[in-house]
This record gives sequence, C-alpha cells and structure tokens, in this order.
Amino acid sequence: MLCPECDSALDIDTDDVEEGDSVTCDECGTEYEVVATDPLELAKADEEIDEDEPAMSEDEEE
Repeated sequence: MLCPECDSALDIDTDDVEEGDSVTCDECGTEYEVVATDPLELAKADEEIDEDEPAMSEDEEE
C-alpha cells in the first residue's frame, strides 16, 4: 500500500494490525488509523497537538 501523502510504500503486515491501530509513514511521518483489515483500509488520523507548542483555546488568537 502507498502513502496517500507522499506515495512511499507503507510496510504494514496485515496479520499484525487490527482495526483502530495507528500506523505512521516512515517517509513523511503522516499518521493513519486502520479502519479495515480485509482489505486493508487506512484513514488519516486526526491532527494531534504538538506537545512542544502550548495549546491554544478557540478564543485566543495566534
């Protein structure tokens, strides 16, 4: 399977993953969630907050 973001091969062993697992592209770092295993189907995981940057509420401006 190819990464939708960078077209690099994703090395995923379908016997080792279950629905809900997370996989990350080694090339671009994009994180995907396994939504089906037969056939293998991935969905881009929700953006996570970068722990190095302080979280901002919706009322705060950048």
